Amino acid sequence: MSAYQDAIQQIAQLRQQNGDAWSAINPESAARMRAQNRFHTGLDIAKYTAKIMRADMAAYDADSSQYTQSLGCWHGFVGQQKLIAIKKHFGTTKRKYLYLSGWMIAALRSEFGPLPDQSMHEKTAVPALIEELYTFLKQADARELGGLFRELDAAKAAGDSSKAVAVQSKIDNFETHVVPIIADIDAGFGNEEATYLLAKKMIEAGACAIQIENQVSDEKQCGHQDGKVTVPHADFLAKINAVRYAFLELGVDDGIIVARTDSLGAGLTKQIAVTNAPGDLGDLYNSFLDGDVISGADDIANGDVVVKANGKLLKPKRLASGLFQFKPGSGVDRVVLDCITSLQHGADLLWIETEKPHVGQIAEMVNRIREVVPNAKLVYNNSPSFNWTLNFRQQVFDAWKTAGKDVSVYDRALLMSADYDATELALEADNRIRTFQADAAREAGIFHHLITLPTYHTAALSTDNLAKEYFGAAGMLGYVEGVQRKEIRQGIACVKHQNMSGSDVGDDHKEYFSGEAALKAGGTHNTMNQF
Repeated sequence: MSAYQDAIQQIAQLRQQNGDAWSAINPESAARMRAQNRFHTGLDIAKYTAKIMRADMAAYDADSSQYTQSLGCWHGFVGQQKLIAIKKHFGTTKRKYLYLSGWMIAALRSEFGPLPDQSMHEKTAVPALIEELYTFLKQADARELGGLFRELDAAKAAGDSSKAVAVQSKIDNFETHVVPIIADIDAGFGNEEATYLLAKKMIEAGACAIQIENQVSDEKQCGHQDGKVTVPHADFLAKINAVRYAFLELGVDDGIIVARTDSLGAGLTKQIAVTNAPGDLGDLYNSFLDGDVISGADDIANGDVVVKANGKLLKPKRLASGLFQFKPGSGVDRVVLDCITSLQHGADLLWIETEKPHVGQIAEMVNRIREVVPNAKLVYNNSPSFNWTLNFRQQVFDAWKTAGKDVSVYDRALLMSADYDATELALEADNRIRTFQADAAREAGIFHHLITLPTYHTAALSTDNLAKEYFGAAGMLGYVEGVQRKEIRQGIACVKHQNMSGSDVGDDHKEYFSGEAALKAGGTHNTMNQF
């Protein structure tokens, strides 16, 4: 007997046990509602998706072609449409996640209005968005299953038993739209206790993976902007511990922590690390400080700070802001130390924020990390902050020049020009962009590829195109030709926007609750039937 039929039978038994008081309850209707609401709490989701992610991590360890991907979200509807599209085009959600971007929450969800990515937005907006995303994903389940239930009823009414069996199989093997969300907690929005409290709210909302960065919480900057300030390892590890404790307290024993390092582009620290012995983590952190080696007290001016590092007295360079500088060129070494330390102290995955998408650069760091932690894996930001076209054209230009190929027909300073779009160099660059994710998964240990802000840009682009046409000479044809006709011909589900908003699910419920007395919206005169 199928799981669906099992549920019907179980509820039928409950109805019988409760006698006439439950006579109006239809066991099949209740079983349908139960199937449409598989996850009752965010913790149900976190536990379910953590297992998916752990299995995917193991699959990647065995075969690097099995990398995973996600796109960033700033609204539940956006996340829902991504998963509906994934199921439509690929038939499965396997190895496809969602990413919750702190940048997008700051820019699009804060009550203060649009903000830069500096942790100034309300931290409660983070768990609220996780909950919203899963609300929409669960509604996508309810909508799709509702369609299957109507197909089943139609097949039974027509006496088509083979069709009914086929639809029943689809119901029993239904794949949920609920997938893992990698959620950005920024630098923790405060100290380790604040990090723990927020992590708990995020996990309770459904997050199975939390990404945290090694910047100073109150100095936090976007990873692709200047002015980033890192913290000593002990501070960061305390926050990793805080997140792990939050997972364990809530019973998500296999929750995932993504430790992000911004050290490659961060040239500043707010504090000198505590060190108890030469060569400990604090001493290693301080060894990267830029400054002057001094011989004694005569070299110290009023207010100077002196630290003993590498057996010598070092007077670190301090800015007017009170921040200390790291040695120029030390970023890669600091990244490697950060990553090894994080993995050795509780993190599961790494995130290395880079200034360009370059497989060789990432692989150089990962190979050093893997000398100590062989199964080190990365989450990587395929960021819209990179000019992908220019970067890859420059990479091809440089590679060809190094190999002795004649590049005299190209001006490296003008490679972004559309004049180069049809050239051999541009086509090779585009091919490298196309294979970047597979190449980086194979050569640079990248388990998960994401684009942080895709729908921020797609919304702007599509809105610009619509505004230009609709308010211009095209008028209403600008919408019909540019939007609706494409929706119809590409089978975009939200062309039936009433259905997407839950109208049909609501009609089903009214019929369950009120029987023939139900006043339903999906009748003959519903204009949605035009589609």
